[in-house]
Amino acid sequence: MGRVSQAQAEENRRRVVETASRLFREQGTHTSVADLMKASGLTHGGFYKQFASKEALIDEATAHAFGELAQQHQGGIERHAGQRDAAQQALIDAYLSVEHRDGAADGCPVAALATDMAREPGEREARRVYTEGVRDFAGWLATDDQDGITRLCTMVGALVLARATEGSPLSEEILTAARSALTAAG
Repeated sequence: MGRVSQAQAEENRRRVVETASRLFREQGTHTSVADLMKASGLTHGGFYKQFASKEALIDEATAHAFGELAQQHQGGIERHAGQRDAAQQALIDAYLSVEHRDGAADGCPVAALATDMAREPGEREARRVYTEGVRDFAGWLATDDQDGITRLCTMVGALVLARATEGSPLSEEILTAARSALTAAG
């Protein structure tokens, strides 16, 4: 088998990072390199041609997930004609929905990666990116009347609990209660 072109190598790397970003949010960063490469449609052997280590991929995949989150926030403002309050409310409604609860792979990296990042050493790039992403998300959620950190904690806590209790009536009750609390407080 011949060597791949530089363009194909870049495309393969992009595919692995995007796949890892989704799988890490869905299954955690403990997902094996072999499973990750299989899901990317590439061979396990090609991994180390692209990345120095799995930790390097975790760093890139975390940054990719938070980049997607920032794009979603910007897109929300654009969809609501620059009306930040309307964009925030739409985000809260979508965030605290059954669809988001059930769609971790495409969901918020704050909730999906929290326990994995808590186990990462503080000097790791992924941990730094995660911390900045949490700070930026909280800043985006802040209003004149409400602290963004409180709003983010309510949303993330509710989503994590709803995912943990999925299949029981409590799961949807948690989402509804948090959505109501954030709407009433806004």
